[in-house]
Amino acid sequence: MKRFTIICVAIMVLCIHAMAQDSTQHKLHFFENATKYEKKRFNYAFGFASTAYVGFSIGFYNAWYANYPQSKFHTFNDYGEWNQMDKAGHIFSGYFQSVFCYNGAKWTGLSENKSITTGIAAGALFQTTIEVMDGFSKEWGFSVPDVAANVIGLSTFYAQQKTWKEQRITLKESSRPRNYPQTVIYAQNGIDYTTEYQRARNLYGSSWGERALKDYNVQTYWASINVKSFFPQSNWPAWANIAVGYGAENLFGGFNNTWVDDNNNVYDYSAKKRYRQFYLALDYDLRKIKTKHHFLKALLNTLNIYKFPAPAIEYSKQEGFKFHLLLY
Repeated sequence: MKRFTIICVAIMVLCIHAMAQDSTQHKLHFFENATKYEKKRFNYAFGFASTAYVGFSIGFYNAWYANYPQSKFHTFNDYGEWNQMDKAGHIFSGYFQSVFCYNGAKWTGLSENKSITTGIAAGALFQTTIEVMDGFSKEWGFSVPDVAANVIGLSTFYAQQKTWKEQRITLKESSRPRNYPQTVIYAQNGIDYTTEYQRARNLYGSSWGERALKDYNVQTYWASINVKSFFPQSNWPAWANIAVGYGAENLFGGFNNTWVDDNNNVYDYSAKKRYRQFYLALDYDLRKIKTKHHFLKALLNTLNIYKFPAPAIEYSKQEGFKFHLLLY
């Protein structure tokens, strides 16, 4: 799933907060939620949300679709692609967009139920836009598995907010830097060749931003559990979470590590085994860090969608158990 959306929505939320007005009798702080409906705040929020949506749509189109041919609207079953890393990304995106838009609605003073509805509707709009773009792209197609993943993300937010009135299990994302080697990969004709480094550049882009957005080999998706919220009488620190993560390694094609380049050369890199990674790690719940500074509190809430480096145990069939002192 797709970091451009994270950046867009995070900027939207911070901008909405920053444009708050002292419109209540007790001089509501910029970054405090309104205790009752504030029309001026709502207008600001709606304006920024609309601008963010348009910017997101244009930016995402240019990042993912502009360089590929368009086609008539069609469907595509991509469930088996990328070891389901893209599906984990859709779950994450649907979730965090709902959470952010819910928080934006609460900032305007909307009721709990209306804020939940706003979060679900806005998250669904953002995600459906992506699916429609996929449907008109010859390279991809409208994906029912993607829609199902989106619904899981939205439902994860909804179920927790309705049941507990808080998000005890936070979905997060992390990524780590990676340098691909110059390992030579020969085409089946035995003459032409490429390298692992070049294949990664062609597939995931060359810049840090493109890699962070597209490279499934460097991404991990997490379910971060706030232990204290489930066991309030325990001595467990409120800011310390236990996180379960999922990642994948050696993905150099959607369904397998074979591909055809622009010159119709066929490459078979099946010797590079694709595998799944499972993690158990410590995590930080930034929302639980006590501060009286309203801006800092809003910033910590926004950054809480990222899984920051912490000790972790990794398991994969390929390499067994591994311990990471600081897993990115």
